[in-house]
Amino acid sequence: MKYLCLVYGEEKEIGAMTDDAEAERFVAAARSAGIPVNVIDKPRLCDFIFGAIVNRSPLVIGISTDGAAPVFAQAIRAKLEAMLPKGFANWAVAASRWRAAVKTSGLSFSGRRKFWQVFTAHAVGNPGNDPTQTDFERFIAEVKELGTGVENGSVTLVGAGPGDPELLTLRAVRALQSADVILFDDLVSRDVLDFARREAKKLLVGKTGFGPSCKQDDINELMVNLAGQGKRVVRLKGGDPLIFGRAAEEIDACNAANIAVEIVPGITAAQGAAASLGLTLTDRHRARRLQYVTGHAKSGKLPDDLDWQSLADPATTTAVYMPTKTLAALVEKAASQGLDLRTPALAIARATRPDQSVVAGPIGELPKRLAEAVLPGPVLVLIGQVCGEANAKTDGIAGRDLGRSGRKAAINE
Repeated sequence: MKYLCLVYGEEKEIGAMTDDAEAERFVAAARSAGIPVNVIDKPRLCDFIFGAIVNRSPLVIGISTDGAAPVFAQAIRAKLEAMLPKGFANWAVAASRWRAAVKTSGLSFSGRRKFWQVFTAHAVGNPGNDPTQTDFERFIAEVKELGTGVENGSVTLVGAGPGDPELLTLRAVRALQSADVILFDDLVSRDVLDFARREAKKLLVGKTGFGPSCKQDDINELMVNLAGQGKRVVRLKGGDPLIFGRAAEEIDACNAANIAVEIVPGITAAQGAAASLGLTLTDRHRARRLQYVTGHAKSGKLPDDLDWQSLADPATTTAVYMPTKTLAALVEKAASQGLDLRTPALAIARATRPDQSVVAGPIGELPKRLAEAVLPGPVLVLIGQVCGEANAKTDGIAGRDLGRSGRKAAINE
C-alpha cells in the first residue's frame, strides 16, 4: 500500500509494506522520480519522518525519536500538552505582533533584550491572561524606567538544592536557561548544570570546606566584573543561598557596584535529607522547634557564640551544617550545657543524591562513627528525637532503606 501526500507544499510518498523487498522497490522507484519517501516502521528506508508536535501556534514544539519509537514520542507529547498552558499561544501571537514595535521603540539592544525578559516572565506567570496593548506599554515603560541601568548585566543568586536536580524550582531553571555565565560551587551537583543554557559559560569557583577554594573576595570581584560587562550572571549555590551560603557578602558587593541582584531560593540540605529519609523535622510529639546552626565559624573553627542551651533542648531538632571537623567539639560543649548524649542523631552525606550515605547513632557516639566512615561531602548532621525512628531501623547493614522514598543509605551501627 502506498500514499501520495503534500507536506509543506512538496510532493512526498508514504509506503506501508511489510515485505522488505517490496518496500525497497517502492523506495527505489520514488527516489528515481525525485520524490522523498517514508516507509512506515522502516526508519532505514525513510528520507523523512513524522514527529509528534505540541501546537501552541505560532509556538510549536516538535518531538522525534528518529523513527525508533513513535509511541514514545506521542507519550512525551501528551506530557508536554498537559504542562504547557494553551494560553501560551496568545502570548506567542502577541510576541509576533509586537516585535516590530519593540525594534522601533527607541530601546537599545540591551533594552530590547530586557523587554523580552519582562515579557517572558509575565507570560509564564500569567498564561491565562490575554495580552493587551496596555501590557505592551507597561513592559516598555518598565524597561525605560531602568535608564542606563539596563545596559548593565545582572546577578542572580540561585539555590541549586541539596543535589537531586528534580528539586530545582521552576524559577531556578528559568534563571539557568537565561544565563550568560554561571559561577558554581564545587558542591553543586553537576546534574543541575544540565538545565543551563547550552551557550552559557560555566565557571567553577570551588567553595569547598577545609580544602583549596576561591577566596570570597575574588568571587565577588569576578561576579561584579562580568555583570558590569552586561552579562547575565547566575551565582549557583548548593542548597539555599540564604542559609550559610555567604549570600550577604555577594549581595553587598552587587549593591556597592550598582548591579541588579535577585535571589532564587532553593531547598536547603536539611529539608532534602529529611525528605529522603522520611523524617518529620517538626514532629509535634517530639519537637516544638527547628534550628539551623553552622559547624564552623569564618576561621574554620567551632563557633564560640552558639546558643548551647538551645542545642541541649530535648524538644528541639537541630540541623548542623558543615560539621565534619568540629562535631566532636560541638558535642562536648553542648553536653556540658545539658545535651543528653543518648539523643538520636544522623550524619547524612550527599543528601538526595543516588550515592547518599548515612551514619546513625546516639549523638555522643556520632563523632567517632562519622570519623570512621569517612563520608564524602557535603555532610549534614541532624540531632533530635525525630531521628529516633531512623536510629531504630539501623542494623549495621550497608544499603538499608531508611526512608519512604526508596533511596538507599549506608549505615553504621
